[in-house]
Amino acid sequence: MTAQTNRQFLLAQRPVGAVTRENFTFREEAVGTPADGQILVKIEYLSLDPAMRGWMNEGKSYIPPVAIGQVMRALGVGKVVASEHPNFAVGDYVNGGLGVQDYFLGEPTGFYKVDPTLAPLPRYLSALGMTGMTAYFALLDVGAPKAGDTVVISGAAGAVGSIAGQIARLKGCRVVGIAGGREKCQFLIDELGFDGAIDYKSEDVIAGLKRECPKGVDVYFDNVGGDILDAVLSRLAFKARVVICGAISQYNNKEAVKGPANYLALLVNRARMEGFVVMDYAAQFGAAGQEMAGWLAEGRLKSKEDIVEGLETFPETLLKLFSGENFGKLVLKV
Repeated sequence: MTAQTNRQFLLAQRPVGAVTRENFTFREEAVGTPADGQILVKIEYLSLDPAMRGWMNEGKSYIPPVAIGQVMRALGVGKVVASEHPNFAVGDYVNGGLGVQDYFLGEPTGFYKVDPTLAPLPRYLSALGMTGMTAYFALLDVGAPKAGDTVVISGAAGAVGSIAGQIARLKGCRVVGIAGGREKCQFLIDELGFDGAIDYKSEDVIAGLKRECPKGVDVYFDNVGGDILDAVLSRLAFKARVVICGAISQYNNKEAVKGPANYLALLVNRARMEGFVVMDYAAQFGAAGQEMAGWLAEGRLKSKEDIVEGLETFPETLLKLFSGENFGKLVLKV
């Protein structure tokens, strides 16, 4: 394997505002061989997620930041091509923190095997990966929807939002998605079975919420923060639950994050707002994955992947998340 070349993107500087190619160092080096307890993985697909922007920032968070000079953190799937670890054999396909590179060499901490004969590999980064786990637990555990509830999802055509909305439908809820553009809104209704959609790019969100949620919002699954969070807070129902899963509208701010001005709606409606980090549920991933796989096999859950080819496109492809260009789960084919 030493004749192979490993292309890598390393974090060169912490971004201020939007991420640019200049924030990374592109490096090529020879591929090494595993030491005892290590594996070598040829990476096939990488998951591009809004959380990656937060991982580049210095400061306290739910996970340490990527260090300057370190390979950019990313989840991925790939094939084991050499192994000195008793639990992983050559030919196994694995999911784990592989990094933005062609090959991963190291200890497989937190890695687990996946079966490409049961589902396409990119699906293990979407509905059957962290994306699906995030949607599942954030909605069902934190949002606690009941049949008949009105559930509103922001970023609804994105990776997590599209899955969360479908799960809410499976649980008997009325589901309204907020998304950008007519095509995405039609996709939510025609393909995913949402009951309503609000196009934040072409209509007033508060007016759309009044139209689609005349009795108020029982569960709000927030992926974007900012003005849309404020708008939904103004339409909360009694005892509503607000799930803070993400805030993509705020990640590239050069100023302080914009907090909710309408937070007193929580008091008036005796509502609850709670943050969510998926790794808190790691011990339950197996059972949730089985249920999700069952829904996919039955055709009751759909997963859409937006696959872009070429490791070299990484910085520009990542930006699709923040411009709203991606349609479904954004995956980079290495």
